[in-house]
Amino acid sequence: MTTANQFKRFLRNRNRAEPVEIWKARNFIDEHSHDELSLTKVAKAVNISANHLSEKFRQVTGVNFVDCVARTRFDKACALLLNSNLRISEIAFAVGFQSLSQFNRVFKRLSEKSPSAYRAAHPKRKRR
Repeated sequence: MTTANQFKRFLRNRNRAEPVEIWKARNFIDEHSHDELSLTKVAKAVNISANHLSEKFRQVTGVNFVDCVARTRFDKACALLLNSNLRISEIAFAVGFQSLSQFNRVFKRLSEKSPSAYRAAHPKRKRR
Protein backbone atom coordinates (compact mmCIF):
# COMPACT_ATOMS: atom_id res chain seq x y z
CA MET A 1 0.00 0.00 0.00
CA THR A 2 1.43 3.41 -0.93
CA THR A 3 2.01 6.12 1.64
CA ALA A 4 -0.79 8.21 0.14
CA ASN A 5 -3.24 5.32 0.39
CA GLN A 6 -2.12 4.57 3.93
CA PHE A 7 -2.73 8.15 4.92
CA LYS A 8 -6.19 8.15 3.31
CA ARG A 9 -6.98 5.10 5.44
CA PHE A 10 -5.63 6.94 8.47
CA LEU A 11 -7.92 9.91 7.77
CA ARG A 12 -10.95 7.65 7.36
CA ASN A 13 -10.17 5.75 10.56
CA ARG A 14 -9.49 8.76 12.73
CA ASN A 15 -13.18 9.55 13.01
CA ARG A 16 -13.79 6.14 14.57
CA ALA A 17 -13.30 5.40 18.22
CA GLU A 18 -9.63 4.98 18.93
CA PRO A 19 -7.60 4.22 22.03
CA VAL A 20 -7.09 7.32 24.13
CA GLU A 21 -3.29 7.06 23.95
CA ILE A 22 -3.41 7.20 20.13
CA TRP A 23 -5.79 10.14 20.22
CA LYS A 24 -3.45 11.93 22.64
CA ALA A 25 -0.43 11.07 20.48
CA ARG A 26 -2.06 12.44 17.32
CA ASN A 27 -3.05 15.63 19.13
CA PHE A 28 0.45 16.01 20.55
CA ILE A 29 1.92 15.57 17.06
CA ASP A 30 -0.46 18.15 15.62
CA GLU A 31 0.23 20.69 18.38
CA HIS A 32 4.00 20.17 18.39
CA SER A 33 4.71 19.36 14.74
CA HIS A 34 6.88 22.47 14.41
CA ASP A 35 9.17 21.11 17.16
CA GLU A 36 11.68 18.31 16.89
CA LEU A 37 9.59 15.19 17.46
CA SER A 38 10.67 11.68 18.25
CA LEU A 39 8.71 8.56 19.03
CA THR A 40 10.22 8.62 22.52
CA LYS A 41 9.15 12.22 23.14
CA VAL A 42 5.57 11.56 22.05
CA ALA A 43 5.42 8.30 24.02
CA LYS A 44 6.54 10.14 27.17
CA ALA A 45 3.88 12.79 26.60
CA VAL A 46 1.15 10.13 26.51
CA ASN A 47 2.67 7.92 29.24
CA ILE A 48 3.34 4.72 27.30
CA SER A 49 6.47 3.02 26.04
CA ALA A 50 7.85 3.97 22.65
CA ASN A 51 7.58 0.37 21.41
CA HIS A 52 3.94 0.11 22.46
CA LEU A 53 3.12 3.46 20.86
CA SER A 54 4.82 2.47 17.63
CA GLU A 55 2.97 -0.84 17.36
CA LYS A 56 -0.40 0.55 18.46
CA PHE A 57 -0.10 3.65 16.27
CA ARG A 58 0.47 1.59 13.14
CA GLN A 59 -2.27 -0.88 14.08
CA VAL A 60 -4.89 1.80 14.75
CA THR A 61 -4.07 4.40 12.09
CA GLY A 62 -2.64 2.28 9.29
CA VAL A 63 0.43 4.53 9.02
CA ASN A 64 3.62 4.56 11.00
CA PHE A 65 4.63 7.33 13.36
CA VAL A 66 7.22 8.89 11.02
CA ASP A 67 4.77 9.06 8.12
CA CYS A 68 2.13 10.68 10.34
CA VAL A 69 4.56 13.37 11.49
CA ALA A 70 5.71 14.00 7.91
CA ARG A 71 2.13 14.21 6.66
CA THR A 72 1.11 16.60 9.44
CA ARG A 73 4.04 18.88 8.59
CA PHE A 74 3.29 18.57 4.87
CA ASP A 75 -0.34 19.63 5.39
CA LYS A 76 0.75 22.69 7.37
CA ALA A 77 3.35 23.53 4.72
CA CYS A 78 0.70 23.35 1.97
CA ALA A 79 -1.46 25.86 3.82
CA LEU A 80 1.50 28.22 4.24
CA LEU A 81 2.54 27.85 0.60
CA LEU A 82 -0.91 28.93 -0.51
CA ASN A 83 -1.65 31.56 2.11
CA SER A 84 1.61 33.35 2.83
CA ASN A 85 4.52 35.05 1.13
CA LEU A 86 7.05 33.18 3.21
CA ARG A 87 10.00 31.73 1.35
CA ILE A 88 9.98 27.97 0.92
CA SER A 89 12.94 27.59 3.26
CA GLU A 90 11.11 29.61 5.94
CA ILE A 91 8.06 27.37 5.57
CA ALA A 92 10.16 24.21 5.79
CA PHE A 93 11.65 25.19 9.13
CA ALA A 94 8.43 26.76 10.46
CA VAL A 95 6.55 23.48 10.12
CA GLY A 96 9.30 21.43 11.76
CA PHE A 97 11.53 19.97 9.07
CA GLN A 98 15.16 19.82 10.11
CA SER A 99 16.58 20.54 6.66
CA LEU A 100 15.44 21.95 3.36
CA SER A 101 16.46 18.78 1.52
CA GLN A 102 14.34 16.65 3.88
CA PHE A 103 11.39 19.01 3.32
CA ASN A 104 11.78 18.87 -0.47
CA ARG A 105 12.07 15.08 -0.46
CA VAL A 106 8.96 14.59 1.71
CA PHE A 107 6.99 17.22 -0.18
CA LYS A 108 7.78 15.63 -3.54
CA ARG A 109 6.89 12.17 -2.22
CA LEU A 110 3.51 13.31 -0.90
CA SER A 111 2.44 15.74 -3.63
CA GLU A 112 4.47 14.55 -6.63
CA LYS A 113 5.52 18.21 -7.05
CA SER A 114 8.22 20.40 -5.63
CA PRO A 115 7.06 23.04 -3.14
CA SER A 116 7.60 25.81 -5.70
CA ALA A 117 5.67 23.88 -8.39
CA TYR A 118 2.87 23.26 -5.89
CA ARG A 119 2.66 26.96 -5.08
CA ALA A 120 2.73 27.90 -8.78
CA ALA A 121 0.02 25.34 -9.67
CA HIS A 122 -2.53 26.79 -7.25
CA PRO A 123 -4.25 30.12 -7.79
CA LYS A 124 -2.88 32.83 -5.57
CA ARG A 125 -5.00 33.74 -2.62
CA LYS A 126 -4.49 36.85 -0.57
CA ARG A 127 -1.13 36.25 1.03
CA ARG A 128 -0.04 37.93 4.21
